[in-house]
Amino acid sequence: MKKAVVLLSGGLDSTTLLYWAVNEGYTPYVLSFDYGQRHKKELIFAKKTCDKLNVEHKIIDITSIHELLSGSALTDESVSIPEEHYSHKSQKVTVVPNRNAIMLNIAIGYAVSMGADRVFYAAHYNDREIYPDCRAEFINSQNETAKLANDDEELEIIAPFVGKTKADIVKIAGGLGVPFGDTWSCYKGKAKACGVCGTCRERIEAFGLAGQKDAIEYK
Repeated sequence: MKKAVVLLSGGLDSTTLLYWAVNEGYTPYVLSFDYGQRHKKELIFAKKTCDKLNVEHKIIDITSIHELLSGSALTDESVSIPEEHYSHKSQKVTVVPNRNAIMLNIAIGYAVSMGADRVFYAAHYNDREIYPDCRAEFINSQNETAKLANDDEELEIIAPFVGKTKADIVKIAGGLGVPFGDTWSCYKGKAKACGVCGTCRERIEAFGLAGQKDAIEYK
């Protein structure tokens, strides 16, 4: 069976990606990251999904870099989480500097060490305006760097959703039988999703556009 490293946050996009990878015939080796995020609750959902699918899952503690990534609303409690639409310029305060590059490089090292030549990453089209490390150009550049750094032309980061919208992903998730209630999106990480932060607004809008019913409760 084909082996692949899959990055899983516990959110809807990466959970759908994991189900997609399994459906494509890959044996997934799943990595999640604790980087001091305020919505660390997402890791509980990541573990729940991996337990349900019975796949290998490692949660990597990189909280020691927390003090180097200040200024983001996701890692700094002194910065308020914006509540505008997910495409509004205020959402730029939720950018964690170089976060996805850091995680991808760890995933690439893991893939090389255990003989996998694929790393799956759930970047999607809606994120490109606010998050520069969710753009196809970044992924292409990261791929070239990975090949050069490891002298391996077969090694590849694959982001199958990079040209798809969140609504597209909801439709794909529905087709794969992803349990929507097993995913967490809200940046505030409370008992219930807030329904007003950018990622909650994006999720609600995506389900509406996809004509699907969400399974999580909103405050």
